[in-house]
Amino acid sequence: MNCIFNWSGGKDSALALYHCLQNPELNIKYLVTTINDAVDRISMHGVRVELLIKQAESIGIPLYQVRLPEMPGMKEYNDIMRQTMEHFRAEGITHAIFGDIFLQDLKDYRDARLAEAGMTGIYPLWKRNTSELINEFLELGFGTVVACTQERLERIVGKEITQELILSLPEDVDVCGENGEFHTFAFKGPIFKKEITYQTGEKVFKQYVAPKDTNDTCFSSAPEKPAGFWYCDLY
Repeated sequence: MNCIFNWSGGKDSALALYHCLQNPELNIKYLVTTINDAVDRISMHGVRVELLIKQAESIGIPLYQVRLPEMPGMKEYNDIMRQTMEHFRAEGITHAIFGDIFLQDLKDYRDARLAEAGMTGIYPLWKRNTSELINEFLELGFGTVVACTQERLERIVGKEITQELILSLPEDVDVCGENGEFHTFAFKGPIFKKEITYQTGEKVFKQYVAPKDTNDTCFSSAPEKPAGFWYCDLY
């Protein structure tokens, strides 16, 4: 099966890709990443494109960047993604892979949009226990750093994920950040030919206004209410 892999640059993407690369039936043609064109960074995660390119080079799969305006509306986002999926379908790509774990509304949205383009979604981590996933991730030798967090988790932004850090999280925080609590940048592990070196830079706080359309899933973890996020710049 010819596939695209929807690559966020974070730990869930890295672990999902690891499992997909073990499956000889999956031929992954591209890593596909949505980019905030205004700031040249990965959408929501805030990681610089330069580091994204380093990841793709180390993995050895071509990178395909989908350029989005800073805060696209639902129609604009859907139009861009429909054109992108139609482009891939014309290349003979039939499946799109995602690292989602348990956000059912988002999965339903993705599947509906893919069906319009005659494509099918694959979810290697779907419904797996997130504690088991983070343990597997670390045991495999992956390394990842927290690139952005919800306001209340400022203390962990810019830190590498370790067992100690996971154990220190509040009880209501998912250990994989699956509810949008935090996002990461994966820099080493079995999918990479060599480790991506990075440095931490300035920490910046940004507040986002809730989207007018509550079904807007341009950013998979967009808050329903205005909310703040801490970002650690990575070089």
